[in-house]
Amino acid sequence: MRAMRAETFSGYEGLKLIDLPKPAVTKGKVMVRMTAAGVTPLDHTILSGKFHGSKAPLVLGNEGAGVVEQGGGTDFPAESRVMFFGTYGAFENGTDSEWVAVRKEDLCLIPDNVDDVSAAGIPVAYLTAQVALTLAGFRAGKTVLAPAIGGSIGNAVTQLARALGAKHATSSTTNHAKAEQAKALGFNEVIDTSLEKLGDGVRRITSGYGADIVIDGIGGEVLSEALGVLALGGSLTTLGYSASRKTTIDVTNLIVPQASIRGLNMFAQPQAVITDAWNVIVSLLKSGAIKPIVTKSFPLVEAAAALRYLIEGRPFGRVVLTI
Repeated sequence: MRAMRAETFSGYEGLKLIDLPKPAVTKGKVMVRMTAAGVTPLDHTILSGKFHGSKAPLVLGNEGAGVVEQGGGTDFPAESRVMFFGTYGAFENGTDSEWVAVRKEDLCLIPDNVDDVSAAGIPVAYLTAQVALTLAGFRAGKTVLAPAIGGSIGNAVTQLARALGAKHATSSTTNHAKAEQAKALGFNEVIDTSLEKLGDGVRRITSGYGADIVIDGIGGEVLSEALGVLALGGSLTTLGYSASRKTTIDVTNLIVPQASIRGLNMFAQPQAVITDAWNVIVSLLKSGAIKPIVTKSFPLVEAAAALRYLIEGRPFGRVVLTI
């Protein structure tokens, strides 16, 4: 089978199209013929040699969509369309290939109103977003900030919070064109940080209240600024570092509002937490309350170009490989 594999962790040039044996189906695994694979910042982190535990050579891609060929039983019969996320592409060969033997518990049926390309970009962003919101104690009426509306986490958190009844579901962008694009797509509480500071924008939108919950996948200075907008008893969850792994913290931003900060590692979540998140996401997908945004798709052989476009082009929406 064809696969795009990182022969070395040396940047984009380390990715090579190779031929590998089709994986064997063992107990508890389901053979999935891949139709699309999501491209994520984690792929770049691994390819740059900056992710703990990953070893080359490695087929990247830790989310995707496809069709069940065998091993799914009555839950996932042959020809079922499925999407999934897991340690694929990080600690074992991933989704940038024509077939993957997937652990049955990682699978989720794709709703009929969602195409495979869109589905491939759902698992990482929406599962992470929903788990983060749940662990932060989200409920209807809360005020949520998720920076970077064009990014996968920022967009998914904003959509989910809005669909689940947030009083305010705010986000941000550093790019005026993206702010206009967000508005055109119906995201009306996006702060254009080329025109105003993040904190000023949140206080303007919330009439001075602030954010009960911040879900940050950016890190760096954005995390530092976001801490300054927490409402009384608020919390910030950090789960990504696309801007920087390092930041500075003004401790009074935690002390004065008696706020908290926590980290989230999706690879460490119990199966029950993932299952509960899938149930919420699928229900909202079926009703149309949330809708994944795919900005561009590339064929498998152009995986390096797809990843470069995601990291350097910083598009609004997901980038997906078609297989």
